[in-house]
Amino acid sequence: MPLHSLQRLSPTAVLGLWHLTETPAELWAGLPNAATYQPLLPATADPKRQAQWLAGRRLAHALFNELPTPVAPETVVRNDATGRPWLAGAPADTVVSLSHSGEWAAALLAQDGRAGVDIEFIRDKAQRLAGKFLAENEWAHARATPMAAADAHYTLLWSAKEALYKLAARRGIIFRQQLLLHEFSAAKSGEIPATLVLDGAQTRHRICYTQPAPGYVLTYCHEPAG
Repeated sequence: MPLHSLQRLSPTAVLGLWHLTETPAELWAGLPNAATYQPLLPATADPKRQAQWLAGRRLAHALFNELPTPVAPETVVRNDATGRPWLAGAPADTVVSLSHSGEWAAALLAQDGRAGVDIEFIRDKAQRLAGKFLAENEWAHARATPMAAADAHYTLLWSAKEALYKLAARRGIIFRQQLLLHEFSAAKSGEIPATLVLDGAQTRHRICYTQPAPGYVLTYCHEPAG
């Protein structure tokens, strides 16, 4: 199906969701600049991963005209050496963050500032890996979560750190030491206060979260420049 939803986060930022039901062939047929994208598709991607990759780019193109300075249709979503997406041909202040999981793709486009978005299918993986990405106090707080909600809660914590990591746009960040989440009251949607530790400095951030569909969690953060 086409664009599922669009949310304007600010005058300079827009968040979109795509519910993935198409085959790779169907997604290719509607993708602008398909010939340019062909060599950019990861060679090892199976059909499912291909569809997710393509849906992210279809979604980004669907948001181009939603920005204050419209992005030219010939603009291409590329990835730098770290895998971070960027927009070749867009105004210099335009940033893009992409994520996909299961049947959903998310894109956050912004002009003037930083952005990070993450969507995750809720499963037990985050809880099993908690010791690798949660600080001790974060883990202690998470362990107080009722067992029935544990998978969703740990997935939310992982996703929140992923969104902040994308906003930071730096390699080599240690999740359990530099991406710090503060206590919050979990609900279906809300905000998580966070601290980013970079180059000896600490900055405060707020990560928004919601449940876009049963079994999924979405987190995002946009911060205008200045």
